[in-house]
Amino acid sequence: MKKRILIAEDEPIIRLDLKMMLLNNGFEVVGVAGDGDRAIELAFKLKPDLVLMDIEMPKLNGLKASEVIGRQLDIPVLLITAYSQKEIIEKSRQDNILGYLIKPVSEANLIPAMMIALQQAKRTQTIKQSLQLTQEQIQKRKMVK
Repeated sequence: MKKRILIAEDEPIIRLDLKMMLLNNGFEVVGVAGDGDRAIELAFKLKPDLVLMDIEMPKLNGLKASEVIGRQLDIPVLLITAYSQKEIIEKSRQDNILGYLIKPVSEANLIPAMMIALQQAKRTQTIKQSLQLTQEQIQKRKMVK
């Protein structure tokens, strides 16, 4: 089953480039957004497996959009940035952010990063489900006593 990806990038040429790289490597691009607000809207509507998110975008930046998407939808995000400053990296330490790539993004960098991010997201989801099951079992035991 193809992994469903949402691209959030304000520069149309980069959006197209990313889309073509993903399509050429077997991913399904379910939507594209040019700003953080639209990225959130599409994430709610499309429920992608992963969001490829630029940090610097109009209206709402990628970090804030990623925070909303993570908190409300628990969808993993792979950031794209033109900057590698320490403060950007510090601000990107959210649970749902699984990595970041520095522009210009090449296919040789993008695809392995996507594969690792998707694998980590799957592992995290499995752990969360296991934890929830364990918590439910504990609650049942408490009710029996």
